[in-house]
Amino acid sequence: MDVRDLAGEALAGMLARPVRTALTTLGTVLGITTLVVTLGVAATAGNQIVGRFDELTATAVTVDVPEHDSPLVAWDAVDQVTRLRGVSSAAALAESDESANVAVRANRLVDPTRAGGRTLTVVSATPGLPSAARGRMMLGRFFDQGHVARKERVVVLGEQAARLLGVTRLDRSPAVFIGEQPYTVIGVLGDLRRERNLSSAVLIPPTIGRRFGLRDVTRVLVNTRLGAAELIAGQAPAALSPGHRNLLQVTAPATPTRARDAVQGDVNALFLILGLVSLVVGAVGIANVTLVTVMERKPEIGLRRALGAARRHIAGQFLLESTLVGLTGGVIGASLGVAAIVAISAARQWTPVLDVRLAAAAPLAGAVVGLLAGLYPALRAARMEPVEALR
Repeated sequence: MDVRDLAGEALAGMLARPVRTALTTLGTVLGITTLVVTLGVAATAGNQIVGRFDELTATAVTVDVPEHDSPLVAWDAVDQVTRLRGVSSAAALAESDESANVAVRANRLVDPTRAGGRTLTVVSATPGLPSAARGRMMLGRFFDQGHVARKERVVVLGEQAARLLGVTRLDRSPAVFIGEQPYTVIGVLGDLRRERNLSSAVLIPPTIGRRFGLRDVTRVLVNTRLGAAELIAGQAPAALSPGHRNLLQVTAPATPTRARDAVQGDVNALFLILGLVSLVVGAVGIANVTLVTVMERKPEIGLRRALGAARRHIAGQFLLESTLVGLTGGVIGASLGVAAIVAISAARQWTPVLDVRLAAAAPLAGAVVGLLAGLYPALRAARMEPVEALR
């Protein structure tokens, strides 16, 4: 019995019961489709997760400046950092224990029905803070270099601090009292995605921070473009303090490549298990139907054995039938899976990530599943004796 005869018999066996074959193939189709969709969606979703991770955290670099006998970082050193290639924004901050709990009042009137004063944190910052903290001005504007140079007594309130002090409008140039000195409120900063604690702080220019012990820079916030964080983390200390770069402590995010691999690895592992479970269910369906087919075709098996067919011919015929069923289900399942990935990505406005190797290997996986599923029924058919089968 040559290969052509074997293939012809296997194909005839498949087409003899088309409805049953279609239902059997459906199990493999569902399994392969689920496997392709889960792995493809996992890769696509992992790519989106990493993209958002990059946007929010993988571009943030923080430089902490320890206390020293002399200032390690000058206030104008931030300009040197912004000149580095790959830096999108930067700002310097000054905080101290002395300015952590300062009495701030909205006015001099004593109103028993409402809180007139609060204990807030006073922070000195350079004009580039809104961009460096990834926030936006809810009201008014942030102080600029002109305010700093003229040593004007102006402040910008964090969104929560403005709410606590009852500052809701700036058209009448409201003032707050820090100690006994009035300061004009020129803006309210909110929607902070970085340094959220500044939402409850009072922000002042560096030139008037000495009154609250805010003389030296204690921290520098740097935002970089995607992929430049690691490079800037190494260059920022030299730009800020060339003679004391080893004293500065730099906090940089993990390498985006490692984060991407970790996220995609975890997501792929989870969905791979789900896809394999579906594939096993399809294999069990093929095995059950093939076994039923063997039982129904006992007379045919006995007649073939009586006419001289060897055990290997009977086993090969049923193995090839189950393999063809699995291969057909793999081809259909791979096609449906790729189409589903593209449809889901289009609906979610994602960029589909399609692995050509996965689409090519899916039909092969279906064939292997069919082969393994038909192994036991084929062996059982091959072991039948002609006399018992014909009886």
